[in-house]
Amino acid sequence: MEAPVLEVTDLVKEFGAVRPVNGVSFTMKRGEILGLLGANGAGKTTMINMILGIVTPTGGSIRVFDRDLTRERIAILRRMNFCSTYTQLPGNLRVWQNLTVFGKIYRVPHLKKRIDEVLELLEISHLKDRVSGNLSAGESTRLNLCKALLNKPELLLLDEPTASLDPDIADKVRKVTKRIREEDGASILYTSHNMRDVEEVCDRIIFMHQGKILFTGTAAETLEHFQEESLESLFIRVARGGEIESASAS
Repeated sequence: MEAPVLEVTDLVKEFGAVRPVNGVSFTMKRGEILGLLGANGAGKTTMINMILGIVTPTGGSIRVFDRDLTRERIAILRRMNFCSTYTQLPGNLRVWQNLTVFGKIYRVPHLKKRIDEVLELLEISHLKDRVSGNLSAGESTRLNLCKALLNKPELLLLDEPTASLDPDIADKVRKVTKRIREEDGASILYTSHNMRDVEEVCDRIIFMHQGKILFTGTAAETLEHFQEESLESLFIRVARGGEIESASAS
């Protein structure tokens, strides 16, 4: 049986008296798009930062590609990548210069060709010579996505990838996400407050609340379990402090 691409076991993170992640365990299959949901403060960002090795867990373990993240972080990260709407690439560089820098960091072969491929994929080839700091919010998000796809990551972490995009571009990003899974076999951990993103893109959902997992399952299983008509209504119910019990689909 193939090992999970990502395995999180009893993960805990404490910042003083605050515990944003409290005993979280889950696995992710190769080629899966796994949604990580929860209101602000649920622990999603802390979780992603621990998977990236930016934040050190207080307890528990993370294995990526069946390797211990603590011991083999650099080797693992070369096979991963990350994109967030809330991070910006250096604004004084042109688009192609930013992608060249990150492509060299990841040792991307045939780099000029790969840059052209990702710019075309995200439909921003016309911005190649533009200074990155002069891009709109939506253009910057797509540039970040280009950066994240340069090395054809086996595990891709996407944090709110459609947050600053208009509906048309957001739809294209969702299609790109599914396309790279189908064509490259990428496994994708996907956080979003856009329930349409989650319903259209994710194979399964991990619903977090106050540092713990409330439920793990498909969108349909999640709605059935909590007896809600939509993910949006469930999200609002959790965010407003409704009575919720933790569980997982069988």
